Parts: sequence; structure tokens; C-alpha cells
Amino acid sequence: MAYSATGETIEALASEIGDKIYIDIANWHLYLREAHLHTTLAERMMHLVSDNEISDASVHKVLKDVQVKIGGGKRELALTDLIPASGVADLVDVLEEFQRNL
Repeated sequence: MAYSATGETIEALASEIGDKIYIDIANWHLYLREAHLHTTLAERMMHLVSDNEISDASVHKVLKDVQVKIGGGKRELALTDLIPASGVADLVDVLEEFQRNL
């Protein structure tokens, strides 16, 4: 079943992502809300939710496509390289729970 993504729906998903998912840099946890990446990721993940295509592989693909500038923009790394494996599993759980609650 496909859902129409409204601004409120994306904001709600972004809030869930921002509070629960973090990037790990030298054992420091920077939550995606603090890194200002939660809304971008929610927008990119919303099609997985609306098209009922949530899986480890589909989430990894989206994370690979989201590039994060580091070092003042000198380099970019895929978000999948910055989120630990447990965080990716948590993200899948967040997406599945969000989908159930729609």
C-alpha cells in the first residue's frame, strides 16, 4: 500500500531518525538531528516506507547515496560509512515501526 508523503509525515519520520540514529566518529556519537542530516535522510527513506520496500539492502543503498561533507568540504563520505552496523539495524527498525503506525 503506497502512502502520500506530506511535510508533516516527513517531519515525523525525521524526528524519529534524528533522535535514534547517529554517526560514529572516533567513538563519539553525533545524532543525525545534531548533524542536520535527519530531514534529508527522512526524505530519501520515505519512498521505502511508502512503497513497502524496507530491507537491509534498500536502506544500505539509500545510505550509500547520501554523501556527507567532512573536513570543511574537502572530502565526502557515504552516510553508510559513518553509521555503525547496529545503527543501520536500528534505522530499519525505525522505518518498519513508522510504517506500521501510518
